[in-house]
Amino acid sequence: MVAVSAQPPASAPAIPIRRISSEDIRFALREGWADFREKRGDIVVIAIIYPLFSLSVAFASLGGVPLVLFFPMAAGLSLLGPLVAVGFYELARRREAGLDSSWQHFFDIRHSPSLGSLIGVAVLMIMLFGSWVWVGGAIHDAFLGNVPPRSVGEFLHQLFGTAAGWQMMIVGNLVGLAYAVVALGLTWTTIPMLVDRPVDGGTAISTSFRAVSANPGMAARWGLIVAALLVAGSIPTFIGLAIVIPWLGYATWHLYTRVVDRGALPPIPIR
Repeated sequence: MVAVSAQPPASAPAIPIRRISSEDIRFALREGWADFREKRGDIVVIAIIYPLFSLSVAFASLGGVPLVLFFPMAAGLSLLGPLVAVGFYELARRREAGLDSSWQHFFDIRHSPSLGSLIGVAVLMIMLFGSWVWVGGAIHDAFLGNVPPRSVGEFLHQLFGTAAGWQMMIVGNLVGLAYAVVALGLTWTTIPMLVDRPVDGGTAISTSFRAVSANPGMAARWGLIVAALLVAGSIPTFIGLAIVIPWLGYATWHLYTRVVDRGALPPIPIR
């Protein structure tokens, strides 16, 4: 297991970070959409992976997992989005470099010298997702008790028809916001950097947190845009994510190139 520290090695200079504006976000979304349109026939097929995964989680939640955990699990899927998008970062990298970017290169990240660090970051993200689901269940039990509702109607009545339900939603949303802030700092530029260059996980994570710290307003705006698009793509049955996930994957790559000074990174690996 590759260790992932929160700080880069003491001897390594910090990767320079740029301050970005709303125009950089618009640029990233435009270029991401252009990438999607360029490779649309290929990536729609690949992007089906995430909707199928989401539907599986949804059905498992309704059938084998307590209903009260369905909403934390559905909301927490956004914590895992950057992992699903890793292949789109690779396609965007190849397209930027003028290399063949057809769909068979979606899994070329397996040849990356940063693969070990990517696995370490993935473990952290999965742990974050798991802790959020557990905390969501604990919040429900604290306000509404640990007796599962007998039906969807009863659950909705508990949520919207009781004072305890409203209190639970307020607390749950505040805790969810805290998780979202941590996830944004952890992943904003981390995974694109690991796909792009042979850097260690600690350097990538610390750079991502510094990028958020240097651009708090733009990072928050990006987080809201991502959340809104994921919600829109999830209604009614997650199918819209076949478009949203690759679009956001490409756009996140382009935003990364605006935020991080790549000239200070190690040379681009050949793969």
